[in-house]
Amino acid sequence: MTATFTTLMLDCGDVIKVSGFWAAALSWELDPDTDETGGFISDLSGRTDGMHFQPVPEPKTAKNRLHFDLRPTGSMQEEVERLQGLGATVRGFVEAEGSFWTQMRDPEGNEFCVLRGPDDGWEGDAHD
Repeated sequence: MTATFTTLMLDCGDVIKVSGFWAAALSWELDPDTDETGGFISDLSGRTDGMHFQPVPEPKTAKNRLHFDLRPTGSMQEEVERLQGLGATVRGFVEAEGSFWTQMRDPEGNEFCVLRGPDDGWEGDAHD
């Protein structure tokens, strides 16, 4: 017997702000029933079942043990600027093992990375 990954659940203080950010960041659809009691965004490509958001009373206090790596369709810098316009902040820039990426935080401080895109020389190696 095996388990299957279906959806991702994200704890947050402000469901509307965080779900709205991730819907815009991923170009997914925000469920119209999203409110302060919970939310959902749909993956319009059908590759995943979407992402749920649930309110929790405590703030984020430590580094994430799990984070997203986002691959832009153009350049990393253009995507970083777009995400900053949506409310994300830059945590740092990393160069390692012949590659590079930008570490970022969503509006509540959840870490994620923007990887290099095709305009940065990425040629399709999923591990780079």
